[in-house]
Amino acid sequence: MSAENKKWDGKTRGGVLGYKIFLKILRIGKFPFAYFILYFVALYFCIFAPRASKSHYQYFRSAHNFGVLKSIIGVYKSFYVFGQSILDKVGLIGGVKHNFTFDHSVSDILYKVPEQGKGALLISAHIGNYEIAGHFLTKLDVPINVLMFDGEDNQIKEYLEEEVMQEKRFNTIYLKEDRSHLFKMAAAMRNNEFICLHGDRFLDQHDTLTTDFFGKEARFPKGPFELAQRFDIPYVFVYAVKTSKYSYKFLTSNPKISSDKPEQILKEYVSNLEEVLKEYPYQWFNYYPFWDK
Repeated sequence: MSAENKKWDGKTRGGVLGYKIFLKILRIGKFPFAYFILYFVALYFCIFAPRASKSHYQYFRSAHNFGVLKSIIGVYKSFYVFGQSILDKVGLIGGVKHNFTFDHSVSDILYKVPEQGKGALLISAHIGNYEIAGHFLTKLDVPINVLMFDGEDNQIKEYLEEEVMQEKRFNTIYLKEDRSHLFKMAAAMRNNEFICLHGDRFLDQHDTLTTDFFGKEARFPKGPFELAQRFDIPYVFVYAVKTSKYSYKFLTSNPKISSDKPEQILKEYVSNLEEVLKEYPYQWFNYYPFWDK
């Protein structure tokens, strides 16, 4: 589960043992049994991750105007769906067979992008299942690069790379303090590849932009929207949301090339993000106080 510090620190709660246990459960008992165990795991986090629970309770109350009881239930439901998304990612990319369906009919919008001889910047959020989207976007026949923060425990990262992600269909570019990731991103852009990154999380030492989000000022990372403005490639807002127990749906905006300032592109992104969250309120997995006030 995500860190429950006052601000996000880039690390995942639980450790490598949690991943190993659930992958073992998936391989022995498959998804239905793992989902059953998850009912108790979600309850555990509701009780023993008080800061994460409190921040998400406030998210339901202020962003969606849920009542007290609905917000409390929403916290539990969000933890449960988040757990499902982790199981789905670890299981499917780890080679556990199951009859999942994935509606990516709207991803046909992206087919026109490679025809222009350009790559694209796919800006997403911590909604639904980002890695699943990268896994299934290979039907576009374009190399997919997923940008991830390099703050995980090395044991977790090595375990995921060596044991879990062997069947992944996308490349991983780790966001590093030495900025070496910029060279890899530039090479991907020159090769007309797709780069996927998040626009709803940042570390305190990174540059941010402030805009209105659900009626209150919130900070967002400047980097993704600066990239969209600086490079002459299309940018698209994309998400992979869970629509039922074993089904996902791919959502995307229309590709756009713009010389607008990063602040304007951020406003477009936030407007799109709000619309998605209104429809899927339980699938936003930022478990820390997102608004400064």
